[in-house]
Amino acid sequence: MIRYRRPKQDDVVIFDLIDRQLVPLSHLPQTEITKIKKDLPRRLGHGITLVTCPDYESDPNGFVHFLLHGDLLYIDMLAIAPEARRKQLGNMLMDRAERFALSRGCHRSKVSVDLGNAVALAFYRKLGYSVARYQSLSFCYELEKRFS
Repeated sequence: MIRYRRPKQDDVVIFDLIDRQLVPLSHLPQTEITKIKKDLPRRLGHGITLVTCPDYESDPNGFVHFLLHGDLLYIDMLAIAPEARRKQLGNMLMDRAERFALSRGCHRSKVSVDLGNAVALAFYRKLGYSVARYQSLSFCYELEKRFS
């Protein structure tokens, strides 16, 4: 099931997913990663975070955090626990985020993927995203998608 994030219950799991699944893929210096980690509670407080979990009361096994800027949906973070992969959870989270954005007037979406994260690049391409540019300062590809 998919539900909205409950900070007191979910944030420990979300922070762990970020630490185990996203941070190792980053090419940022450790000092920058430390700053980003300290800023996570504030960052999650802006935008919307949806989580997947076996049932309403369970801890999450994946999440997506996104922001809306005018007609743009920006996917900030997406992570699924290794034991929960290959169950379409990422697809379901992205579908829900995109439908939410469409209902709020968004016409396009962007996401950044770390250099070397071939799995994420393939995932987003399957969802209709294409590489728009490479950001050399952050070692990330910026992918875009236009909604029909």
